[in-house]
Amino acid sequence: MQTGFAYTKLANHLASIAELSETDLDLLTKMPFTIGHFSPHETLLRSGGRADHCCLLLQGYLCWQDTTSSMGQITSVYVPGDVPDLQTLTSPAARANLRALGTVVVAFVPHDFFHDIASLSPAIADALALLNVIDAASLRHWLVNLGSRDSLTRVAHLFCEITLRLRAVGLGRDYQFPSPFTQSDLAAACGISPVHANRIIQTLRRKDLLRWQSKSVTVTDWPGLTHLARFNPDYLHLRQPLPACPRPSPRATMQVEAPAQP
Repeated sequence: MQTGFAYTKLANHLASIAELSETDLDLLTKMPFTIGHFSPHETLLRSGGRADHCCLLLQGYLCWQDTTSSMGQITSVYVPGDVPDLQTLTSPAARANLRALGTVVVAFVPHDFFHDIASLSPAIADALALLNVIDAASLRHWLVNLGSRDSLTRVAHLFCEITLRLRAVGLGRDYQFPSPFTQSDLAAACGISPVHANRIIQTLRRKDLLRWQSKSVTVTDWPGLTHLARFNPDYLHLRQPLPACPRPSPRATMQVEAPAQP
């Protein structure tokens, strides 16, 4: 397949969770789309709004956010290749706000395209259904994260999930990736205050597990981070396991800056 087109993001994602033939993947090359660019915290779809298209994320991060709560609770985070509003294929009305975390680029894909390729390929139909299953499973883990894990484990688990999902679609190969969050965003995702979020990041830094430098995040000890988070990725339904990350040398993690205040 050619690279550089929007459909490759979706192809990479579907291939990471389902076995698809070249014929199946070729259906994606006919994907019609329009490109949208959004600024940090801009809303793409408002609660109660109805959609006739889905948002395929190409660059950056998106989230579902409940803006009726005092802290604007974030309930899920999406990485390139994700289609966060895929459920609008069957229920067009949004139940929360779909917002940008940082600058994002999305492809708006008509609902009709997804219906058409699902009717032409049972494997594609199953893969799209699995995306919704994974989304629901991720939400259950998000609830467990907020309800029964301490704040340090909570943040570690979130970064484990984001790292693994990025690597599954060919990003973050060196365990380094653009930060999905400001401290305020991280706080809203983990149900803690921004001050507490900063303390947690500092703790992860002192443990040589993760560093947040300017706008970049680097996981410096993947085995250590997953152990702290008690992270089991089975709920993500990925077809291939993540390669082990070597532990860093002490010198490699000495000079680390604290995350910038939002």
